[in-house]
Amino acid sequence: MRRRRVLLFMTGAAVFVSALTAAAFTGGYRLNLTPSEPLGLWRIEGLQRPVSIGDLVFLCPPMTAVFAEAWRRGYLRRGLCPGGFAPLIKTVAALPGQRVEITDHVLIDGRPVPASSVSRRDGEGRVLLPDPGGVVPPHHLFLHSSFASSYDSRYFGPLPDSGLLGLARPVFIFDP
Repeated sequence: MRRRRVLLFMTGAAVFVSALTAAAFTGGYRLNLTPSEPLGLWRIEGLQRPVSIGDLVFLCPPMTAVFAEAWRRGYLRRGLCPGGFAPLIKTVAALPGQRVEITDHVLIDGRPVPASSVSRRDGEGRVLLPDPGGVVPPHHLFLHSSFASSYDSRYFGPLPDSGLLGLARPVFIFDP
């Protein structure tokens, strides 16, 4: 009898957690487990205006060879974006028409971007190739994170704004 009660409790708890997770997901809530932004619960807020420099956004990366390699290396998490990737949380650093130069750091329209050092190797010693830079094309965004080891547009270049899900708003976060 005790075993049956425990089994019923565990089943009920699993159903409750599953329902709560589904409701949170459909409500635009996402769990960030990457160090590019503080860990915790975030919400996707619909963008009711044009995207601006400095906006912290959720964006689905495109299904390209660059992101397939990033997935293989473990830079991306599994999620519901096309290709099975989780959306990225990054800050918009440049908009279409702006010039990006990438050397040992990033310059946008000739101005240095703070915390934009470019690494030549990842944490496991594998070679990282920086994006060549250039003018951000129409309907693309250049994304940045101030976290030194972040995988962002320094390495994959501008991304299509068609993957933009909305603004990233913290709900319950902590920065270890």
